[in-house]
Amino acid sequence: MRKIIAGMQKIQILIGGLFLLLFFITVAIQMFTRYVGIIATWTEDVEMYSFIWAVFMGASAMVYEKKHFAFTALNDSLKKVQSTKKLSIVVSVVMMIFCILMAYYGTQLTKQFWNYTWVNIPKFKRGVTWICVPIAGITSTIYLLDSIVSNCISLANSKDGAK
Repeated sequence: MRKIIAGMQKIQILIGGLFLLLFFITVAIQMFTRYVGIIATWTEDVEMYSFIWAVFMGASAMVYEKKHFAFTALNDSLKKVQSTKKLSIVVSVVMMIFCILMAYYGTQLTKQFWNYTWVNIPKFKRGVTWICVPIAGITSTIYLLDSIVSNCISLANSKDGAK
């Protein structure tokens, strides 16, 4: 199971990186077209939506690595490993509530905008561009569940050893 989750995170990093690359290429095209006096209005939509995808995929991938959100000052002040694991569980549960809400409302957002079209590229649907929100919510929830289960198992094993 851990390999599947790690593979999912790598795919998300790849997707986020590709959208970030698309963002930079589109910015370069926009700069070039403005310099030569050509109007390329489509670049604004592509830049905005590719950046949104890059951010949501990257943010979700960082949840897996526990680099997205942390109480480092509180965590550093705790002396016992068990206390840090308990704090990690609490933080993960709070984050998971947010991620579940993000998945739910992201799905509602995607449904609402599914048939809307881009302003400058009317053949593209906006729903596809917003589906990154529920994807990030769902994958973040999976990563957090994995972290919670791992920390609970670790705490249970350390209590068994202490008996």
